[in-house]
Amino acid sequence: MSAVNERHGGSIIADVLARHGVKHLFTLCGGHISPILTGAQARGIKVVDVRDEGHAVFAADAAARMTGIVGVAAVTAGPGVTNTVTALKNAQMAQTPLLLFGGATATLLKGRGSLQDIDQLSIMKPLTKWATSVSTVPALASTVERAIHVATSGVPGPVFIEVPVDLLYPESQIRAMYAKEVGLGKAKGLSARALELYVRGHLYRQFNAPVLPDLSLPEVRLPTLRSAGDGLAAAARALRAAERPVIVVGAQTTVGLRDPERVARALRDLGAPVYLAGSARGLLGRHDPLQFRHARTPALKEADCVVVCGFPFDFRLGYGRSIKKGATVITANLSAAEMKKNRRPEIAVELHPADFLAALAAQAGGDGGRWPTWFETLRGRERARDEEIAKKAAPAGALIDPIHFFLRMEEQMADDAILVVDGGDFVATASYIVRPRAPLSWLDPGVFGTLGVGGGFAVGAAATRPGKEIWLVWGDGSSAYSLSEFDTFVRHGHAPIAVIGNDASWAQIAREQVEMLGSALGTELRRTDYHRVAEGYGGVGLVLTDPTKVDGTLAEARALARSGKPVCLNVHLRPTDFRKGSISI
Repeated sequence: MSAVNERHGGSIIADVLARHGVKHLFTLCGGHISPILTGAQARGIKVVDVRDEGHAVFAADAAARMTGIVGVAAVTAGPGVTNTVTALKNAQMAQTPLLLFGGATATLLKGRGSLQDIDQLSIMKPLTKWATSVSTVPALASTVERAIHVATSGVPGPVFIEVPVDLLYPESQIRAMYAKEVGLGKAKGLSARALELYVRGHLYRQFNAPVLPDLSLPEVRLPTLRSAGDGLAAAARALRAAERPVIVVGAQTTVGLRDPERVARALRDLGAPVYLAGSARGLLGRHDPLQFRHARTPALKEADCVVVCGFPFDFRLGYGRSIKKGATVITANLSAAEMKKNRRPEIAVELHPADFLAALAAQAGGDGGRWPTWFETLRGRERARDEEIAKKAAPAGALIDPIHFFLRMEEQMADDAILVVDGGDFVATASYIVRPRAPLSWLDPGVFGTLGVGGGFAVGAAATRPGKEIWLVWGDGSSAYSLSEFDTFVRHGHAPIAVIGNDASWAQIAREQVEMLGSALGTELRRTDYHRVAEGYGGVGLVLTDPTKVDGTLAEARALARSGKPVCLNVHLRPTDFRKGSISI
C-alpha cells in the first residue's frame, strides 16, 4: 500500500467523528493537521476552510447549536491554537458542545525548540471542560470517543485534543522521517547506537502501545428524570397554583437539541406566558400567542411564579433582583452552581431544561387558557411597545432610519430565514423588531458578548442549512472582525445576506461615553465602503443611502442570494436616539 493510500491517524479520528454523526469539520489548514482534513474528506465529512482559526471555532459553535451534534474544528499548532482563544471561551460560556483538534510538534521534539512548539495545554485547560494530549496512535480513537462524551454530557462545553504530528501521518512516512533525522540503520559509535535504539523503541510504543485509562478524564454528572422527581412534582404544584406565571427560556434549553418541536409542544401545553432568550429565540416561531418580547422586567416584578429554564441569574435578570420577592422561583439547569448563583430559587431541578419542560408539561399541562386576565395585561404592554417602536420609525429624511429599515426587513425575510447577529447598537435595535422564524434559527454570541462571531457563525449556518436564507446583521465596527469570510462564502458556495449598519461609530460605546465623559475618543469610524471589500472577495456589494429604496434594495439582495451570490448591504444610518440611555458595562 502506498503512503498516500495508507491509513493514518487522521483516518482514525475521522472514523470516530463519522460514527457520531459529524457532517462538517471547520479549519484553517496547517501542515501539523493535514491528515485530519484528508481523513475527514475520505470519510464523507465536508471540510470547510475559513480565513481565521477563530472563525473555524465560531463556525463549529454555530453548527453544534443548529444541529444538536458536537461541532468540530481543527487548527494548526502554536499560533493556530492561540488564535482560537476568544472563540473557545465564547463556546465555553455559551455551553456549546465542541471538539477542537490542535496540531503539535512531533512527540520526540516537544520542548526542544521545534517550530510552533509551545505549552498549549496550559492555555487550553481554563477554556475547556477537558484538555488533553495524545501520545500514541492506538489511543487516538478512544480519546476522541471520550472527548465527544465529555463535550456533550452534563453541562456541555468545548474540549481540546492536542495531536502531535507524528501520530497523524502514515506510519511508513513517520518511520522514514525519523530515519532521515537520526540515521536509523546507519548508527556508528555507542551514543549513536543508543539513540537509534531509543528511537526504535519510541516508534514501537507510538504505533503499538496498549491503550491505558486516562486518569485526567473529568467526572461527568448525568442528572436524570428520576433524580429530579421531587423537584418536578413541586414545580408542577406551584405552576398549577399560580395566578401570574412567567416562563423564561434560555440558551441552554437548546443545547444538544435535535427535536426542538418537543420543547415547543411542552411550552404550548403548559400554556403560560413565555419569554425566549439567546438561541432559544424562535422556539415558538414568528408569532405565537404565548410568546412575549417586550417588558420582561415588569412582568417578572408582578409574577407570582417564575420558571427559569437554562438561564442563569446574571446581569440579564438583574442578578435575580428582576424577580419580585415572594414569588415562587423555579429553575431547571444542567449546572447545580448556575441554578443558585446570585439568587436561591424555591425549587431547583438539575436537569436538561428541555427534558424538564417536557416532564413539567406532562404533570401540569393540558389546561390552556387558565390566566386570561394576566395574558391580557401582558398583551396590552406588548401592543403598546410595538406601537411605540413603529411610531418612532422615520422613513423620510437623509440616510436610513434603523427602525424603519428593520421593520421592512422583518416583512421581507423568508419564513425559514436564519438570523446571525454580531454587533452592538444596530443589533440591539434589530432585536426589538426582527422576529426569528423557527427554532434554532437565531445565532448570537451569548453571555460573553463577543464581537467577531458573525462571519464564522454564518459559515456554520450556511454549511449546516444549505439553501436557507441567511441574514447576517453586523454593526460597522463588528463587521471588520470577519468580513474576510466573504472569501469563504464564495469558495464554498454559501450565499448569506450581510447587512452592515454603517453609522461611522462604535455607537453602543459612544452613547454612554459621550454622555458620561463628554468625549467620543476612540469611538469614531468612517463611512467605509464595506460593500467594496466584499466585492473584492468575490461577493456582491450593495449600498443603501436613499430611504425610498429600502424595499427595492432588500428585494434585490434576496434575489442575488437566491441565485447563489453572497451579498453585502452597506446601510448608511442616520443618527437616532432610539436606544438613548443604554449602557454596555
